[in-house]
Amino acid sequence: MVPYGDGMAEQLLLEVIVGSVRPERFGPVAANWFLHRARAIQDFEVGVLDLAEFELPVDLSETPAAERFRARVAQADAFVAVTPEYNHGYPASLKLALDSAKREWRGKPVGFVSYGGPAGGLRAVEQLRQVVAELHMVSVRDAVSFHQIRKNFDPADRYAADSADRLLRELAWWAKALRPARPYPG
Repeated sequence: MVPYGDGMAEQLLLEVIVGSVRPERFGPVAANWFLHRARAIQDFEVGVLDLAEFELPVDLSETPAAERFRARVAQADAFVAVTPEYNHGYPASLKLALDSAKREWRGKPVGFVSYGGPAGGLRAVEQLRQVVAELHMVSVRDAVSFHQIRKNFDPADRYAADSADRLLRELAWWAKALRPARPYPG
């Protein structure tokens, strides 16, 4: 395990959000690749919020599934959203998840692993950065992007690995800095 930072006694809880719910989605492949890297970091305890496993109500009403989802979000110290790019944007399932919680997101850092065609999901990430800012989250600068993922995905890609490591370092730094400052007053 590799430490990122001062080796806080208590681990940070990182939730990796699998943003696509389509039947033949590539999200779990990209998420598993990232999870392998994230679980090697001693600063993080890593969980997975696969949106295909939550039946979040589109009208944002109170349901047991929504309550369970919000509880998981509330417990986390940091997030990484694994998102495809659909039609130059991010999936509706990810927007629904972001809208299904409110205060639970606040004062927490978020990073992105994106994938798609020629743009590698980067347009989706740029839109998501605006949304998470409105939720009072801190979007870390570095991200991982897989271009033409169905044709070119390589689990040994050194560039992607380096990007993931930078993302994880930034996420750990922000999570450690923000944890003692919560609850966020916004």
